[in-house]
Amino acid sequence: MRSETFPRRPFPLHKWLGKALFYGTLALLSLSVVWPFWWMFTSAFKKTYEIFAFPPTLLPHTWNWQNFLDAFTYQPFALHYINSLYIAVLVTLGTLFFSSMAGYAFARIPFWGSASIFLLLLSALMMPPEVTIVPNFILMQTFKLINTHVPLIIIPIFGANGVMSTFMMRQFFLNIPKEIEEAARMDGLNRFGIYWRVVLPMAKPALAAVAILTFLFSWNNFLDPLIYLNDIKLFTLPLSLRNFTDAYGQPQWNIQLAATVMSVLPVLIFYIIAQKQVMESFTSSGLKG
Repeated sequence: MRSETFPRRPFPLHKWLGKALFYGTLALLSLSVVWPFWWMFTSAFKKTYEIFAFPPTLLPHTWNWQNFLDAFTYQPFALHYINSLYIAVLVTLGTLFFSSMAGYAFARIPFWGSASIFLLLLSALMMPPEVTIVPNFILMQTFKLINTHVPLIIIPIFGANGVMSTFMMRQFFLNIPKEIEEAARMDGLNRFGIYWRVVLPMAKPALAAVAILTFLFSWNNFLDPLIYLNDIKLFTLPLSLRNFTDAYGQPQWNIQLAATVMSVLPVLIFYIIAQKQVMESFTSSGLKG
């Protein structure tokens, strides 16, 4: 049989123009977000006088890699990097453990006053963190934990960040069918076994979102280290970045920007890779319950 060929219909011109206008508008709007990152990354390779040159240069005249080496020789930047890393990991693991258990209890275990306690817990989100600085400082001072990393680990786990994580986990657990728990109970699992072996593996999207947001919160935390730490060897990255100054107290912008790039780049890449997981968790756990 002869196959009939039909001529392709040309793509309408107005659709091409519409798509071009749409993507052009998005490109222009993205400049406000892309430009600060571009300026930071390129300025990390510049001399100080070139950073503030007008008109600004899109690329450095000479790529000055010495800025990155100076960041490690000016102060113990590598130690500060390790401090931030291990604190963020401990805070993330602790938040995952306690918020998942608390969220499961509020979602699945009926007990007297659960609604009132959960409402009281949520009220912590309405309180600015600055309000709790003084009582938290007095509490840490009473236990002689000032100038240690303990407050930087405990306070985020049981503070507003932990409350938000508990809320996210509760909303996710509410969406899990009760028949799954009933089947697990018939198989002989107790309440903790159901939580650990059945429910928790199903909550991987919510756990991933909590882990990412908690890690970013701890990694970027500036106020708590500023209050509780005095020893430069205990500093975290936010405090370390503030410490690149000359003898007159003026910022050494080229070294500071190089250190900023090294502190931002790993987290930025990690967040870009995992942002889909975060959005999926918000849409699946925040609309019901």
